[in-house]
Amino acid sequence: MTRLPSDAHADVLVIGGGIIGLAVAWRSAQRGLRTTLVDPSPGGGAGRVAAGMLAPVTELQYGEEPLLRLGMASNERYADFAAELTEASGGKDTGYRRCGTVAVALDSDDREELRELHAFHRRLGLDSTWLTGREARKLEPMLAPGVRGGLHVAEDHQVDGRRMLTALLSAGERAGVVVHRAEAVELLVEGGRAAGARLGTGGSLTADRIVLAAGPHSHRLPGLPEGVLPAIRPVKGQILRLRIPDAYQPFLSRNVRAVVRGRHLYLVPRENGELVVGATTEEQGYDTTVTAGGVYELLRDAHELVPGLTELPLVETSAGLRPGSPDNAPLLGPTSLPGLVAATGHYRNGVLLTPVTADLLSEYLATGELPEPARPFSPTRFSSDRLSPDRSTTKALA
Repeated sequence: MTRLPSDAHADVLVIGGGIIGLAVAWRSAQRGLRTTLVDPSPGGGAGRVAAGMLAPVTELQYGEEPLLRLGMASNERYADFAAELTEASGGKDTGYRRCGTVAVALDSDDREELRELHAFHRRLGLDSTWLTGREARKLEPMLAPGVRGGLHVAEDHQVDGRRMLTALLSAGERAGVVVHRAEAVELLVEGGRAAGARLGTGGSLTADRIVLAAGPHSHRLPGLPEGVLPAIRPVKGQILRLRIPDAYQPFLSRNVRAVVRGRHLYLVPRENGELVVGATTEEQGYDTTVTAGGVYELLRDAHELVPGLTELPLVETSAGLRPGSPDNAPLLGPTSLPGLVAATGHYRNGVLLTPVTADLLSEYLATGELPEPARPFSPTRFSSDRLSPDRSTTKALA
């Protein structure tokens, strides 16, 4: 692994080695920027727990049209992004798969809700096809006989978050990203500008621009002036991984979503025989305990949706923390503190938004100009702070 002295200066310092931080670091290095990343366990975070469903259309909620456009732009980039990442990482597969999603209703109330969502899709010009219960079961025969109807969205896909993280770490290091496996314990501010970070292992790192990509811990970094970032709340999600034996194949061929007893549920079948079932949504602070109740609820609801699922071996239970901003949309771009750039708050869309976040922020870091698609997600949208964001046109050093 490439190492620099603790006092080395970089063009870009990324604090946080989750899927967003790693992607921004990789893209920045590709742009010729001297890039350093600091994280005690790079390749961790919510991306290791996430199911990796790329679903901008079926994830859509009313009032989230700007986020939909950002998600669709990212989804359109994914095939090329995944292929490039595999090559740049030395052949590491990302698990990217074009499979589509079937969202189904189990009772008449859910069917009406899906009908309204389908009408909303049509008003926005989205590719969303209404299915009768029989048509849904024809696409996915393992669905419960009681399914009342559903939607088929062919352009929703999937990726394996764990494989993505491994590939991003490798690609970043190959591109010249210097990785420090340490904790950033303080943001350094000099002359009213973010200048670097002090490390828990001693020493410090400095850079022209600091990218804060520490998920739900971003706003808690000591040294960060009050009001620069809103609180990024942790939203716990418990998730299950099951194995589909060869004798049960084919089990599911698409992502499957539903609302069961008012709770959103999804099943993501991998080509390697893994089936991911998730996820709970719990406002429990920074707790990542897997609970018997969480596992029970997921298995109970999944069984109601796909009865044969309870015959499968349960191989893993885990929990992660989604980083939720006050409006559940990401914080992208320069903050009110000059030199500090935010890349956090992606909530349930972190894996989906990885390509577009990396592209937009590396463009800003290289040119000093924030691309138009990122502007609705400015970190300053929550701030009454009078400081103006750092929008200098300083060119990056080669």
